Amino acid sequence: MKNTVLKINDGIYRLCIGIAGLSMLTMALIIPWGVFARYVLGTGSSWPEPTAILLMVVFTFFGAAASYRAGAHMAVNMATERMPPALRRNASVLVQLLMALVCVFMAVKGMKLCLNTWNQFLGEMPGLRVGISYLPIPIGGVLTLVFVLERLFLGDQSHRRAVRFDLIEESEEAA
Repeated sequence: MKNTVLKINDGIYRLCIGIAGLSMLTMALIIPWGVFARYVLGTGSSWPEPTAILLMVVFTFFGAAASYRAGAHMAVNMATERMPPALRRNASVLVQLLMALVCVFMAVKGMKLCLNTWNQFLGEMPGLRVGISYLPIPIGGVLTLVFVLERLFLGDQSHRRAVRFDLIEESEEAA
């Protein structure tokens, strides 16, 4: 059971990294086009800047979920490092519970924000609903919550390499 959950979470983790990386790559291609169109061609395009902003939102929330699982998310450990081991464990559980609360807040309030703005359209991109532009908030909240629950029940996975279990199973079958 634990291996199945870890396998699924490894896939979610890789998906988060892929989405965040693709968002960053696309931004890196779109922004120079906007500058080129404005200053070289003399015709400013209206879509590069709002598209880059939307991609930054996607990068932020999917990247935050992935960095949380990898243990690379911002943390202040100065106070907890000076605590006795038993108190440190209790503080760690409290932090995870508070993180779960933040994730639930992001998911619930983010979804309400999406639903409340669904019938509005972006001024710069009239074909795109405002609610869609806010979807990374609740999705990022749910994904981070998955990783918080994983840390609470299965322990910290940041030092474990994301394993491709399908390759392990194939090599065990061959042996």
